[in-house]
Amino acid sequence: MFPQLIAGPIVRYNTISQELTTRRETKSDFAAGVLRFTGGLGKKVLLANPCAYLADTAFGSGNELTTLMAWGGAVAYSFQIYFDFSGYSDMAIGLGKMFGFHFMENFNFPYIANSITDFWRRWHISLSSWFRDYVYIPLGGSRVNSFARMVFNLLVVWLLTGFWHGANWTFLCWGLFYFLLLLAERITGISKKNSSWGYLYTMPMVIFGWVLFRASNISEAWFYLKTMFGLTGSGWCSPRDLFNVSEYLPFLLASLVFCFPGFKFLLKHRFFHPFFFKWIPAKILCRILNIGIFLFVLLVFMLSVSYIIKSTNNPFIYFNF
Repeated sequence: MFPQLIAGPIVRYNTISQELTTRRETKSDFAAGVLRFTGGLGKKVLLANPCAYLADTAFGSGNELTTLMAWGGAVAYSFQIYFDFSGYSDMAIGLGKMFGFHFMENFNFPYIANSITDFWRRWHISLSSWFRDYVYIPLGGSRVNSFARMVFNLLVVWLLTGFWHGANWTFLCWGLFYFLLLLAERITGISKKNSSWGYLYTMPMVIFGWVLFRASNISEAWFYLKTMFGLTGSGWCSPRDLFNVSEYLPFLLASLVFCFPGFKFLLKHRFFHPFFFKWIPAKILCRILNIGIFLFVLLVFMLSVSYIIKSTNNPFIYFNF
């Protein structure tokens, strides 16, 4: 079954053991599953794939990479990997609901995190919880007698997390990078302060981490990071790179918008409450809202299918890890 594939969310037996024998398919679950599946399809096809073109161009530029293209490619890859993987997870969760299964959430808007600790509570939740329950806690977690033991436990988890994504030095260094960041947050207590200043350093660190994650080797990652700060490469900008970035700028802006829970916030807080539309009866207003959602989902589905038909093969990139 498609939702059972290993990319995510990671499904544990105790999560679905009861539903394997007593699950029920309902109209509401099926409708919610279709909505979730279509949203995931749109994330992958309409957002992740266009961002992939800019990211591939940047990371394939070699010595001709400019600072503008380096930043554009790094941001594009950050959007690509998020919408590619969260799109897959949404499709898996949606298909599961259609069949009567209820899987755990795998993403919770990670790019609004105000600390690295908060980021990993929101990113690939099923993997983070798996390492917590099967590696970190059995080693003793943070409830150990010495600080050195806690550091060792954290180091083991993040080295294994890096190795889990692939047998490459870039992945091991990526895991070590997050180990150092999380250790620094524990020592300073930044993650507990819930300060708005945390946003200013969290996303740059995440973007730098994705550069390390995406690069083919350590030397390429180091060259790319230096180019982002104008220390190497082919200068700050070129007409070709300016054209490439501006061409994909609408997709980057759209990706930025959908990184925030805006639509979910509107539905949760009843922005379309009759208070704002006193002249429309509540029942009619709800029907209008439902029709609007239906038309939007239908539009996303049709655009996604059209894009798939005219494009080449675009597999989910997270299957590589």
